[in-house]
Amino acid sequence: MAELAPIVFEVPGEVERPRSRGRSHANEVVPIDRARPEWLKVRLPTGPTYENLRRLMRSKELHTVCEEAHCPNMAECWGAGTATFMILGDTCTRSCGFCAVKTGRPGIVDIDEPARVGEAVARMALGHAVVTSVNRDELADGGAAIFAETIREIRRQSPGTTVEVLIPDFQGSANALDLVLDAKPEVLSHNVETVARLYSRVRPQARYERSLGVLRRISDASDEIVCKTGIMLGLGETQDEVVQTMRDIAAQGTDVLTIGQYLRPSAMHLPIERYWTPDEFRALRDEGRTMGYRHVESGPLVRSSYHAERHTGGALDASTAAG
Repeated sequence: MAELAPIVFEVPGEVERPRSRGRSHANEVVPIDRARPEWLKVRLPTGPTYENLRRLMRSKELHTVCEEAHCPNMAECWGAGTATFMILGDTCTRSCGFCAVKTGRPGIVDIDEPARVGEAVARMALGHAVVTSVNRDELADGGAAIFAETIREIRRQSPGTTVEVLIPDFQGSANALDLVLDAKPEVLSHNVETVARLYSRVRPQARYERSLGVLRRISDASDEIVCKTGIMLGLGETQDEVVQTMRDIAAQGTDVLTIGQYLRPSAMHLPIERYWTPDEFRALRDEGRTMGYRHVESGPLVRSSYHAERHTGGALDASTAAG
């Protein structure tokens, strides 16, 4: 294993998120007000399957991005017995203006967590498991070794399960990314999130070109690993910027793209500048299909891991055929 290059940075304390109370500017298509459009209304999570899954996560002392990020699809996914595991704790070292996960100084790394994730995947009999994490910029490898061990534990305890991991940028460390690549997940995802112009406001500790570089390294590493990313709309981007971002992402060799609507978690987060309509999401999906992606999932409620087993299925089949 190559020695990890040292990373020097300042770990933030409790970071206050961008404050923007009240409404954003008027939306020309769908007015921004207290009521969400009908296509964004979802039911609250409930039912025996949801409760059983919640108890399983608590008994294993595990976190899910479904809960931490206030995902609008939690009722549907948990009701169906699926969830996206969030490893490396519930506290992030970054302060992205869109994200509901708390920011601060994380606790110690739980080296037994991968085994518990593997056990939970086996208990749930998942055909496709999705694992993500908070950013852990205070760690030399950004948590990459824990990602790799989690992949191996899922394989050990649930051999028939395909594995998808959604990783941070590891501050651009190629050595850290290689740790995850060497564990060979079927799908390796890193979200670009937004257009280049908005990065300083939406993702102040990230860099647009760095995220594109992560996708390029993933796509170049192996034909057997599906490279995936996601962006969200509604933060002030223009349609031309969205299409250019889609082209930039496709140019890195990315296989799968997801596009969804940003939903403000609280008044402490960035405001919604616009509700994109279902027709506009469909138009972007069709546009993306001309750019070389193996799959584009585009819709108001689409999230990176929503129906992941479905919208990566075709890409996995194509990847296997290419290999």
